[in-house]
Amino acid sequence: MKITEVRTLRLNPPPQESKTSQRRPSWWEESEVANPMSRYPKVKRHRELWLPKWESVWCAVTAEDGTTGYGSTSNGRAVAAVIEDHLAPQLVGEDCFATEKLSDMMFRMTKPYGSTGLAAYAVSAVDLALWDLRGKLLGQPVYQLLGGKQKDAIFCYATGNDVDWYQELGFRAFKLACPYGPADGLEGMRKNEELVARTRQQIGDECELMLDCWMAFDVEYTVRLAETLRPYRLKWMEECLMPEDMDAHLALRQRLPWQTLATGEHWYTHVPFQWAIQHRVADILQPDIQRCGGVTTCQKIAAAADASGVSVIMHGGGNSAYGQHFSIATPAVPWLECFVGTAPGVPLSEGWRLPGQAIPVDGWLTPNDAPGFGLDIPAAWFAPFFG
Repeated sequence: MKITEVRTLRLNPPPQESKTSQRRPSWWEESEVANPMSRYPKVKRHRELWLPKWESVWCAVTAEDGTTGYGSTSNGRAVAAVIEDHLAPQLVGEDCFATEKLSDMMFRMTKPYGSTGLAAYAVSAVDLALWDLRGKLLGQPVYQLLGGKQKDAIFCYATGNDVDWYQELGFRAFKLACPYGPADGLEGMRKNEELVARTRQQIGDECELMLDCWMAFDVEYTVRLAETLRPYRLKWMEECLMPEDMDAHLALRQRLPWQTLATGEHWYTHVPFQWAIQHRVADILQPDIQRCGGVTTCQKIAAAADASGVSVIMHGGGNSAYGQHFSIATPAVPWLECFVGTAPGVPLSEGWRLPGQAIPVDGWLTPNDAPGFGLDIPAAWFAPFFG
């Protein structure tokens, strides 16, 4: 079955309002989170002060029988241009079932301007649309195309700092966003410890606790913080370093042989993950399926990890049908991350999600079993990205 069209779209869903009143605003609205720009006071207070305002990008791939698959990513016009101007013309006319060929073509095509970063976002959207298309053509959910369910349901952990609310929702594993970093000195380290200590007391010893450091630290700060937090038994510390600094990852592993380390949400293509596995710098790899190259790239990462005894937990995997389907089918993936987007008191069912997308129930999730990724987005919600 040949590809006849590859195009980019904007998603314009109707406004959605919660029926249930929130008890308090979500931590996300105002809370500070340590990040790479924390050293600059004018943007230190919140990540939204410096992150780009680019919108989501959807890719639609249509086969010659008229069936269309959809994939999505972020970073707006730049990513949409890579798809429309460069990838699309080369993919039209190709066999939509040639999974590895199409992924390899896009990986190699983007070499002149770099296959990582924005190019990888573009490749991810196309690859996801192709998997959705294949599932629809075969009348099978994507997890079935990946070998079927490896587990009946997948255990979910909640990311965020409204832990009391996540407990009410039934989660039993929690990942905190670390508020302070090197720019905050010893006072910030003390406040980090207070947050972790308070949370450990709140959840008890029967629940898991993790800490997300979002590229904010250097090796020295990470080591000192890890030693400070050792009594609270963190399951892992996540993305402590700048993702490109491979030497720092080696140094951190040497300095912290006892601490479980996780990273990878800002690595692109399969290459850095291969390096991380070879050098044993991380115990848990965290590719983002909408950033690193889509399902096909994640298959490479998971296969290499599984062969080496390394776990894979998709970044934000529970917040997309793509991550849900991949995770339920893949032996190397034991858990699913769920960023809880609803304010305390507002049920997950009233939060924003795409039609057909599953949500966790009591800390467990099973994806939709409809063909493709199971999404049922009305065509009227889509508009061409470029005019």
